Amino acid sequence: MTVTYSSKVANATFLSFHRLLLRWRGSIYKLLYREFILFSLLYSVLSIVYRFVLPYNEKRLFEKLSLYCDRYAEQIPVTFVLGFYVTLVVNRWWNQFLNLPWTDRLMFLISSCVHGKDEYGRLLRRTLVRYVNLTSLLIFRSVSTAVCKRFPTIDHVVEAGFMTPEERKVFENIRSPHLKYWIPVVWFSNLASKARQEGRIQDSIDLQNILNEMNVFRTWCATLFGYDWVGVPLVYTQVVTLAVYTFFFACLIGRQFLDPAQHHPGHDLDLYVPIFTLLQFFFYCGWLKVAEQLINPFGEDDDDFEANWIIDRNLQVSLLAVDEMHMNLPHITKDMYWNDSDARPPYTLAAADYCIPSFLGSTTDMGLSDILQFDEADVSDSHPQRQDSIFVRRQESVLGRVRRLLSVQEPPDLKHPRPIFKRHSSDATSSFFPDLRTNPGPMDSAPPSSLAVPPQSMDTLSTLREVNSDPPSPESTSSVVFPQLVVSPPLFGNACKHLNDLNHSPTEETPSLGTPSASRTGSNCCSPTQLGPKEFRWTTLNGTNPPPSRPRGRQFSLQFSRQTSKASIRSLPSPKALGRRRRRLGRYPSRRSPSPTPNVLQLPEPDYDHDFQGTAGSEEEEEEETNQDEEMKDDSLEKK
Repeated sequence: MTVTYSSKVANATFLSFHRLLLRWRGSIYKLLYREFILFSLLYSVLSIVYRFVLPYNEKRLFEKLSLYCDRYAEQIPVTFVLGFYVTLVVNRWWNQFLNLPWTDRLMFLISSCVHGKDEYGRLLRRTLVRYVNLTSLLIFRSVSTAVCKRFPTIDHVVEAGFMTPEERKVFENIRSPHLKYWIPVVWFSNLASKARQEGRIQDSIDLQNILNEMNVFRTWCATLFGYDWVGVPLVYTQVVTLAVYTFFFACLIGRQFLDPAQHHPGHDLDLYVPIFTLLQFFFYCGWLKVAEQLINPFGEDDDDFEANWIIDRNLQVSLLAVDEMHMNLPHITKDMYWNDSDARPPYTLAAADYCIPSFLGSTTDMGLSDILQFDEADVSDSHPQRQDSIFVRRQESVLGRVRRLLSVQEPPDLKHPRPIFKRHSSDATSSFFPDLRTNPGPMDSAPPSSLAVPPQSMDTLSTLREVNSDPPSPESTSSVVFPQLVVSPPLFGNACKHLNDLNHSPTEETPSLGTPSASRTGSNCCSPTQLGPKEFRWTTLNGTNPPPSRPRGRQFSLQFSRQTSKASIRSLPSPKALGRRRRRLGRYPSRRSPSPTPNVLQLPEPDYDHDFQGTAGSEEEEEEETNQDEEMKDDSLEKK
């Protein structure tokens, strides 16, 4: 009978697996104790003969033979050959278990599809199920020694009730040199077709399902027959057995403890008992015994399959399912959770520790403050960092890229305050979501009022974050105020020079959020797509008031607004649209609405249809600016 110890190792405690070492039935001690005693006895006899029987010259000859056996015994690939053989045998053993014929699927279909509560309908269902069990019995008789001892002849099969005397005559009259386990399958198929013609099976689809399941059942039986017919090649079995036995026969001589006075290499100590040789014999021979026991799981070993129990179980449950349980249903009543939308079965005190909340994802415990972190103190400290040399900033940027490549967090002393666009998993459309992370400072609890990042530090585009594009749910926090960013294309010529002067001027005052970015004068301006990713810069300007003097020009600005974690930016301006406005970039000053109150962050009105907008002026403003530009040109001509 199969040895089951699953309950003993249900919990991996300190002594749970150690208790298994004391079991006898199905253990390695029961399989190996004879060979182990024989090996130990032979080793002891040779050791006694070497120490007390052989004369001096024969001892020296035995020592040479021992060194020779010890040297060349290690060249036998016991581990490789034995390991591959055991792996092959275990895989065959498990596949045979997966193909054991169980009648459950067929008895379900027969009970539900073959109708009729009269005596003929009952006879029809029981006969179909009996044919199924007869098929499995004929297969088990041919592959299992235990079943063959129980049913040695067809007379025993008839006496057990699997076959009637009339069916036996038909079975024996069919002349076939092959195993005739397929005959009950033919009887089953013909009887099922007859039941369909008589209306006992009301649908052809039900008949097809029954026949398909019968084919699956027959495939299981044929697979077991095939494993019994074609086993592991005998050559491989012989090689493994000879390799193991030859290795330990050489160990009987080669692992003897020689006289330490002769100063043989590796024989400086005389222990009399070869502890590690005995352990090696125990492991290798035990490995071989495992393969010998599993190579045919339909025998009578401790861990072989219980084929007789399978036959009894299949017959009992299948007859019960198609006969007494056919259309025998309990009364349908309302369950105890009829009006309960949140059904929770009770727990006993012993199982109270297993009542745990549902897992909602690894980011469930993250708060909004962990996602939207912003420190104002380091932003205010960004002015001294602007005076760093270009070489130092570029070196820090290179080190930062290397650390990001190696997934190493950048130390605080090498971080410079710049917007970091992280990448966040989402189930919606990818979009930009800037996140400013700076070094912690004393003002980390206060909300920031402005953003000041030097344009020189924006060498490349930072990483982008993907956020959910669904509208914010009522559960999301609405009281959090988010900063706004103004992202502008690069400026060249006089405009860029003037912008740098503004950023480095000691009397610089940062404009409020939502104000125009900076001076936008210049003759050479182009779109970010024409510059490439390395030359395009994301600039953020800070302050409370506009710069004292602004060069003439008009720039197309892109405004980011940080929404809640479930809001997003749906669309970005295409590079083609930015290219059409290239010629007008830097020509006219854009007119903005008055800036909000200084030192106060204001959340823009959520617009779920258009979260990302370009803040270009309307056509009327363009006409007014054009007229204003012409008037200024006339004034300059008059002054000249």
